[in-house]
Amino acid sequence: MERIERIVDVLNYYVWSFGVPAGGETIPWLVLLLLGTGVFLTVRLRFIQFRRLAHGFAVTSGRYDDPDHPGDVSHFQALATALSATVGIGNIAGVAIAIHWGGPGALFWMWMTALFGMAVKFSEVTLAQAYRDVRHDADAHKWEGSVSGGPMYYIERGLGRRWKPLAVAFAVILGTTALLNGNAVQANTVADTMHTALGIPPWTMGLVTASIVALVILGGIRRIGKVTGILSPVMASVYLVGALIIVVLNAGEILPTLALIIREAFNPSAGIAGTGAGVFAMTLMWGVRQGAFSNEAGQGSAPIAHAAAKTDEPVSEGVVGLVEPFIDTIVIITITAFVIILTGSWDDGVPTEVTLAGGDLSYVVPSEDGRYVRAVAPASIRVEDGTVRPSTIEEPFLAWHEVRVQRLFEDEAQSRPFTGVINPGEGTARSSDGTVHVRLFGDAVESGAPLTMLAFRRGLAPLGDWGHYVVIVSVLLFAVSTAIAWGYYGDRSVHYLIGPHAVMPYRIVYVVMHFFGAVLPLVVAWNLGSVFLGAVMVPNLIALIMLNRKVCELSDSYFARRPWME
Repeated sequence: MERIERIVDVLNYYVWSFGVPAGGETIPWLVLLLLGTGVFLTVRLRFIQFRRLAHGFAVTSGRYDDPDHPGDVSHFQALATALSATVGIGNIAGVAIAIHWGGPGALFWMWMTALFGMAVKFSEVTLAQAYRDVRHDADAHKWEGSVSGGPMYYIERGLGRRWKPLAVAFAVILGTTALLNGNAVQANTVADTMHTALGIPPWTMGLVTASIVALVILGGIRRIGKVTGILSPVMASVYLVGALIIVVLNAGEILPTLALIIREAFNPSAGIAGTGAGVFAMTLMWGVRQGAFSNEAGQGSAPIAHAAAKTDEPVSEGVVGLVEPFIDTIVIITITAFVIILTGSWDDGVPTEVTLAGGDLSYVVPSEDGRYVRAVAPASIRVEDGTVRPSTIEEPFLAWHEVRVQRLFEDEAQSRPFTGVINPGEGTARSSDGTVHVRLFGDAVESGAPLTMLAFRRGLAPLGDWGHYVVIVSVLLFAVSTAIAWGYYGDRSVHYLIGPHAVMPYRIVYVVMHFFGAVLPLVVAWNLGSVFLGAVMVPNLIALIMLNRKVCELSDSYFARRPWME
C-alpha cells in the first residue's frame, strides 16, 4: 500500500502542483488553465453568470417546461441529478480538507472558482444540449435512456471528426473518474465517518451503501431523476438548517472570520494542515482544487445529466447549469467553511485514538519553510515521556492526517505518557516495560468529514450533544446521491465508447467498486481521485475555449428571440 501511495503522490504532484514559477511561488498549471478559462468565458459571454442568474432559477422552477420536448427528464430533475453529484462529499469533507491543508484562505479561492465556474458551467451545458445524441427508438430499453450527451459529443461533433481521439480520451478518463471520485471517494467518506462516529466497520457500511446505489442506478436515468428530485432538496435542507443555526449562534464572529478568510487568501500565515508558515500557492491550489471537485465546473460531468433534460433550446438548460456552482459553493460550501472556522475546529487538536496499523496514520518531517511534509515510514521511532525523540533532523515524526501528534499516551484518559519504541512495519509500539500496544492516544487534528462533524458538534453544543448527527445523516445522503448521479455519468461514457450493450456491465462494476472504495485509506482514495479529476478537465477546457464562438451565437440568439415567452 505504501508503494501505491508514493505513485499516487507523484501523479498528484504533476497534475496539481507542478506549474509556473511566479514571485517565488509555483502556480499549478491546471489552476491557471481552469481559472483562465473561467475568466475568458466570463468576459466573452459578458458576465452572463450575473446577468442571467435570475432566469436560470426561473427555468429551474419548471415554469417553462414542455413535456413534449425531446429528452428523458425535466429541467428540475436534470438539475437535481447534477446537484446530487455536485452537492456531495465535497461540501462536507472536501471543504474541510481544503481548509486543513490550505488554511481559511482556501475558501476565497473556492469562491473565485465558483464565480468564474458559473460561466464555464453555462458553456459546457449549452454545448452538451446542442450536440447531444437523441435516440427516438430507445423506448424498448428505457433503462438505457434515450439521450446521451456531454463533452465527448461536443468535442467530436463541434470540433470535427479529427478531434475524436480527444473525445475518446475524455470519455475514458471520465469513466474512470466516475469509479473513483464519484463513487469510491463517496463510499470511503461514509465508511470513515460512520466508523469514527458509530464504530461501524467500513466493509459493513460499504455493503449497505453499495446496495442502495445498485437499487437506483440499475433502473436508469428515469429512476435516477425521480430519486434525486426528492433526495437533493431533503438532504440540502437538513444540512443547511443545522449549519445556519451555528452561524446565527456565532453571529458576532462572522465579520472577523470574513476578514481572516480574505487576509489568508493572499498572505497565508495561519498554517497548512494546522502547522507551519503557509504558502500562497498551496492555499490557492487547495481552494481551486476542492472548489472544482465540489462544483464540477470545467470537469465535464454535469453536462451529461443536463443533456438529458427535455428541451429544444440548448441555452434554456445552460442557464440552469450556471445555477449549480452558485448553490453548491457560494451557498453550501461557504456555510460549511464558516462553521469550521467559527468553531475553531480546523486547527485544534482533539483527543484521538491513534491506530498504529493504519487508519489516518502517517509520518512527517519538517521542511525549510516551517511546514511538515509527508515522509516514508522509518524502521522505528523512539519516544520518551510521550514525545518523539528523533536522532537526526531527517528522522520523521508520527502524524495523524499529516499533522504531527505532539504527545502520545498509553491510555485514553492521557494520564500515562508513552515511553518506548514504535515499530511502523509491525503496526505496534513496545513500551519500556515490555507491554505491546496496537494503539496509542493523543491530541490530533481532524480532517475530512470528521472535521466537519467536530465543528457541528461544537457549534450546536449550546442546544445539546447532537450536532454531529446532522453531519452523519448528511454524509450518508450526500454520498449516496453523488454516487447515484456519477453512475449515470460513467455509463454515458461507456455508451459513447462501446455502445448501449456495455452500459449494464459498467453499472455492475460501478457497484462493486463502491464497496471496495469503502475500505481504502482516506488519503489514497482522495489523492487518486484528484489525479483523474484534474486529468479529465484538460480535454474539456480545450474544447470550451475552441467552441466559445458557438456558445456566444446560441446565447445571443436565445435571449434575442426570448422563446420562453411564447
